[in-house]
Amino acid sequence: MIRITLPDGSIRNYTDTITAMDVAKDISEGFARNVISAKFNDTIIEVNTPLTSDGSLTLYTWNDEEGKKAFWHSSSHVLAQALEELYPGVKLSIGPAIENGFYYDVDLGDNSISDKDFKTIENKMLEIARGKHDFKMKSVSKTDALSKYKSEKNEYKVELIENLTDGEITFCDHSTFTDLCRGGHIPNTGIIKAVKILSVAGAYWRGDENNKQLTRVYGISFPKQKELTEYLELLEEAKKRDHRKLGKQLELFTFSQKVGQGLPLWLPKGAALRARLEDFLKKAQQKAGYEMVVTPHIGQKELYITSGHYAKYGEDSFQPIKTPKEDEEFLLKPMNCPHHCEIYNNNQWSYKDLPKRFAEFGTVYRYEQSGELHGLTRVRGFTQDDAHLFCTPDQLDQEFKNVIDLVLYVFGSLGFENFTAQVSLRDPDNPDKYIGSTENWEKAEQAILTATIDKGLDYVVEYGEAAFYGPKLDFMVKDALGRKWQLGTIQVDYNLPERFELTYKGSDNELHRPVMIHRAPFGSMERFVAILLEHTAGNFPLWLIPDQVIILSISEKYEKYAQKVLNLLENNEIRALVDHRSETMGKKIRDAEMQKIPYMIIVGENEENENKISVRQHGGEDLGMISVKEFSNLVKKEINKTLKQF
Repeated sequence: MIRITLPDGSIRNYTDTITAMDVAKDISEGFARNVISAKFNDTIIEVNTPLTSDGSLTLYTWNDEEGKKAFWHSSSHVLAQALEELYPGVKLSIGPAIENGFYYDVDLGDNSISDKDFKTIENKMLEIARGKHDFKMKSVSKTDALSKYKSEKNEYKVELIENLTDGEITFCDHSTFTDLCRGGHIPNTGIIKAVKILSVAGAYWRGDENNKQLTRVYGISFPKQKELTEYLELLEEAKKRDHRKLGKQLELFTFSQKVGQGLPLWLPKGAALRARLEDFLKKAQQKAGYEMVVTPHIGQKELYITSGHYAKYGEDSFQPIKTPKEDEEFLLKPMNCPHHCEIYNNNQWSYKDLPKRFAEFGTVYRYEQSGELHGLTRVRGFTQDDAHLFCTPDQLDQEFKNVIDLVLYVFGSLGFENFTAQVSLRDPDNPDKYIGSTENWEKAEQAILTATIDKGLDYVVEYGEAAFYGPKLDFMVKDALGRKWQLGTIQVDYNLPERFELTYKGSDNELHRPVMIHRAPFGSMERFVAILLEHTAGNFPLWLIPDQVIILSISEKYEKYAQKVLNLLENNEIRALVDHRSETMGKKIRDAEMQKIPYMIIVGENEENENKISVRQHGGEDLGMISVKEFSNLVKKEINKTLKQF
């Protein structure tokens, strides 16, 4: 008897060896037609893999993340076969599924691929897919696997196989094609109905710039043509929302080769927007009992050796700064936490003084590779809305929950409503990646799980995503285009207090270690602004946008009245400006629309005579002629609706 436990807790018993697909059919023939992947006892399997023991089974369709992963991984095999047939002699290396689609890295020899070749590759992939070839896994000895790829002179596969254990090597076959593969496929190629090659790029073998550069072919596939069409429409919308394009259009930030790659320059409007974001968080932090601190941009190398950051980030940091003093070296700080530990160490605290909450908008520096830099989302200098809380173990639960409330307040006020909490834990198979004792890690991980459950958050657990010094609660936010971003993080840390020998005097008059909470609701100002730009398409919440109102006069005759309106608005704390240019009204309106200014006020003879204003909303809606007081109340009401109270 084989007992199969399903996700809902129900158990199904079978007397013979069965497969995941058999179980799916047992549930429902209709459901089985949609099943494309499965997991048995926490291992992804093929749907036709025999199940010979008791275990837990999860069945996946296209609507599940794991289902999409299997679909796109299988599609990468079809891409590889298409490339082999179109470019004889091509050498395959790796081809994984990624968040949206898949890629395959190949050595094309003397050949090359450009966008002119995309349609040919797509057609070949669809031709293969229509053959409805089953994906079949088979075990291969290390000797045979090496023999195959050595005979093909494929040094990439040979290198991969040499690092594998004999007896655990598997290949996947479909049609006339075979490839080294761990598994996790859809039943057959026929499920793939729509394919798009998205781009090609250079990629060093194993990400090492000392190795040969291969050609990376990116693609995406779907079980329905309609879904591909919708995805391509989203891509077009994403291009329109690209924060680099909008940042230039709205005059928020720029970059200069003379200043350096990855070092953004904030223009006046962008600096004002940043300042409002900072003020918004500072007010909330003040209510929550935080104290602002300021720390320098550099620190002695020994500081980061003590914290562990030098070992972790040393290769990704700027090189040490040597001073005239012998053997003295400083680093541009990669993190703010070591500095805050030293601020805590400035005093001897009692348990009655705790918790201490130190906050800072601190700029940090990482030497990211030039190929990884991308607008504001990946930079070399960025400002974190950083804070570190030092508390007793008894205070940890409530302090952690209070930080969750602060993060939710930030999201609510900025329109991020669709998110999942990710509990990021250690990778149990790689303990060397982390510092500190197992006991401290277990306490920290349990504290995060308990607080997350008590707050009723929708959460998932991800192993291997913890920081090197402690587990995290990361907030994964979906933007208006359905893309997932990591915004906001809270971390529990028992390790840095030990490394910096932080103490407080307890009620027993003995010295104890505080627990440290790291938190950053925005994450970094640069990345947050980029994501907010793309999420809102530049239509920021009214309380945040640089210019809330622009005043347009019909002619120079009414400039004086326009100035009077401006003064009244400013007295009501509404950010406004007058367009004094000698342009047509049509052009002024078009330019205001391009600048995404929420309200246009038009003044002329009728408005001046009645001491009123004509109001037009961004997007074209005419609100008619009203008084400045009525308009001011309208603006304040809109701000109060979006800017929530903490």
